[in-house]
Amino acid sequence: MQETKLPIYCTRALVVAGIITIFPTASSAHTTPNEGNAPMTDHPYVGMWVTKDGRIRHQLLANNRYDEARGERESAYQGRYQVTGNYIEYWDDTGFTADGEFIDGVLYHAGMVLYRKE
Repeated sequence: MQETKLPIYCTRALVVAGIITIFPTASSAHTTPNEGNAPMTDHPYVGMWVTKDGRIRHQLLANNRYDEARGERESAYQGRYQVTGNYIEYWDDTGFTADGEFIDGVLYHAGMVLYRKE
């Protein structure tokens, strides 16, 4: 018997500035997973993500590491990350943890909205 993976649909809510926005999202069946610490060379989320004002910059590296700059402070935070579906988890080298979600090509992380820099 062949196993068929069907998409599992759920709803995610995002609160920014007291406004609740609900997004229907699909499971990782529609995205490229990053299982464990497999290199992300061809993953669509690898690259630079920036806030609209350019103050916060996340460089998601193909080796599952990230480098975050804040304003004039380059490499303000560094650590590793893992992507599962549209969900991203961060583990800073100092022990801080955070998470975020990619929705329609935008990264929502710790109250920030980051866009892919082309």
